[in-house]
Amino acid sequence: MPAYLLAWKHMYLHSFLNFMTGFEMRSNKKTHFGVAGFILTRAFPILALTGVIGLGVLGLLTWAGHEADRVSYDRQANLFKFVVSQLRSDVAHDQESVTVWDDAVERVRAHDTEWMDSNLGAWMHEYFGLDQAYVLDPADRPIYAYADGGIATPDAFDVVSGETLPLVLALRQKLRIGDDSQIRDTVLTLGVSDLAVIQDRPAIVSVKPIVSDTGDIQQTAGDESVHVAVQFLDGNLIEELRTNYMFDDLHFSWAASGDPDYSSQSLETADGRSTGYMVWHPHHPGATMLSRLIPVLSAVIVLALCAIAFFLALYHHRTKELEASEEQIRHMALHDPLTGLPNRNYFNEYVDVELAKGASGTSALLFLDLDRFKQVNDTLGHPSGDALIREFGERLKAIVRQGDVVARVGGDEFTVMLRGKASLKEVDGICQRIVDSARRPFLLGGQEVFVGVSIGAALAPQDGLDRVSLLRKADVALYFSKKSGRSRYSFFSEDMDQLLSRRQEIEGDLRAALKTGETFQVHYQPIVSAHDRLVKGYEALLRWNHPKYGSISPELFIPIAEETGLIEDVGEFVLREACSAAAKWSGKTVAVNVSGVELRNEGYAAKVKRVLLSTGLSPEALELEVTETTATDEASAAVDNLDALRAIGVQIAIDDFGTGFSSLGRLRSLNVDRIKIDRSFVHGLGEKAGDEAIIRAIVDLAHASGLKITAEGVETSMQDAGLTRMGCDSLQGFLYSKPVPLREIEVASPPGGLQR
Repeated sequence: MPAYLLAWKHMYLHSFLNFMTGFEMRSNKKTHFGVAGFILTRAFPILALTGVIGLGVLGLLTWAGHEADRVSYDRQANLFKFVVSQLRSDVAHDQESVTVWDDAVERVRAHDTEWMDSNLGAWMHEYFGLDQAYVLDPADRPIYAYADGGIATPDAFDVVSGETLPLVLALRQKLRIGDDSQIRDTVLTLGVSDLAVIQDRPAIVSVKPIVSDTGDIQQTAGDESVHVAVQFLDGNLIEELRTNYMFDDLHFSWAASGDPDYSSQSLETADGRSTGYMVWHPHHPGATMLSRLIPVLSAVIVLALCAIAFFLALYHHRTKELEASEEQIRHMALHDPLTGLPNRNYFNEYVDVELAKGASGTSALLFLDLDRFKQVNDTLGHPSGDALIREFGERLKAIVRQGDVVARVGGDEFTVMLRGKASLKEVDGICQRIVDSARRPFLLGGQEVFVGVSIGAALAPQDGLDRVSLLRKADVALYFSKKSGRSRYSFFSEDMDQLLSRRQEIEGDLRAALKTGETFQVHYQPIVSAHDRLVKGYEALLRWNHPKYGSISPELFIPIAEETGLIEDVGEFVLREACSAAAKWSGKTVAVNVSGVELRNEGYAAKVKRVLLSTGLSPEALELEVTETTATDEASAAVDNLDALRAIGVQIAIDDFGTGFSSLGRLRSLNVDRIKIDRSFVHGLGEKAGDEAIIRAIVDLAHASGLKITAEGVETSMQDAGLTRMGCDSLQGFLYSKPVPLREIEVASPPGGLQR
């Protein structure tokens, strides 16, 4: 069944049910209807409504049929105009195949009739179907004519001169003024064409100049010989339109048809004169559609009447189901499907209403984020993560008071509103109970899982009176809870806002500095051989001279760069600067620190290779310093990147070995070339009894594993002697030189006459 009939059917049923509903609502008591009563109160209104709708549908269909017929006629008329227009373009395009030709210019000047017939006349007729062709010299005298299927005397042009010469004159005028408006990729020369009556037949007349294709033949604009082509429209065009475009009974007529079953399209010249009409029998899709749909419509109306009784019985039952469904949809729109807790929309509306009441006392908005939740999803899978979220939601509901609202607003994010009349001490206690609750293990699939929760709290009216401000400040406090070690809660303070603003300012300035590179500078600290005290290489260290705050420690801006995703740009800047500098050193290496964020990017190894190639530095002269955690992170792309870089000769070093989670037992499994002993052990050398033993153990085990050892933070001659005695391969520290700019490397001289 057509779509519009289904639409009308549904509209009818809907109107009927509305009518019946209104009627029954107006009835205050049950009434026993007889036959007459049923006809008057039920049957007649329904039949009348059905008749009106049926007539409306019939009227709409009739109008739609007429519109379809009109659109069909317009489409055929536009198609006819397009075909005629395309034919005019095709005739002109066909002419250019022989008129833009050095040979044509020369043969026409020589009045070579045989050549002109072979190329400009008979060939154009046989290949392109032109009916007539003429060649005029610069004085507009005919020197060649092709008509009636063969070569003719030049005076045959007299028959068409009246329609043709105005077009020739118009062409020459365009040529003389240099009009190039027609010239484009598919049109090589100017041309003039129009519809005309030639020998009592409608035709297309096209005029083109005969010009040189190479430009080697001198011609005066406007004085070229011209080629005139004539294509009749009452021959092949009619056959083409009949065959290809299904114009039924198409024929040419000097007058428009008066038959209403036929359509007429005028053939008009450029100045609006009619040269006749094309007449055809148009398609009538609308009338055809009506003849087929009227019986169907009648059947549909009968079926609709039969279905009314059935729909009446279903009406009450469906109404009840709809009410229940709407309630369910409303609940789903305002609640989280996983936990059943209110969602963000519900929470926002609730908070706005509660704050608008202006209740006395303290209200609190809490922003919660589970700690280490991603590890649960990654290791145990999403079903376990979902189970943890559900259980944590239940724990939250058990902690808050009656009337408080707990909502889940994201993956592992929750919000809580503690309504007014809550003392600050009570809010503090609830936050602590939530933190303690999250510390208790979660039993997932028979396995105990430990997470935690960080909380940020904002109070009303102290921190604001609107939801947006309070949530923002609670989010700021949450950020500081996470930065302070997680699994804790923080109340918002203005100091937090200022620190966060300072951090955001530094982030913005860091982005600006990366664009210009003017405030960044790479310093270099020498690494000396423990055997001969000669400089074997340098470690590249980034310095940032902030325009407002002066020198900013990398310990401050590097974490910000890692959090904001800028570390890759920062790292590439240092790497490129260091490699460019080292490429000019002879026999010395350069060490560059690499962030774990960079190494976890699958394209990092390829980036290093591009930098080495562009700077000309040998891979063996580059050493990348990474943390032990990054080097052993088998779940990421870091290990693959390190293996790819070692394969081309890049050296890999573990920086700050001995801190964090480092262990001597892991030395055997590290796929690296060098270990750098942390400065904290070197600083205690000679003062802390255990430091010397630790260093000696690291050196012995590293050498046994084939690894080189570099000691950082060497500041005294005693440390120098002790580290050398224990077997360190190279040394680095202020004893030899502090980090200096590149320009000072060649002029500075470290203590003891150290060579560079």
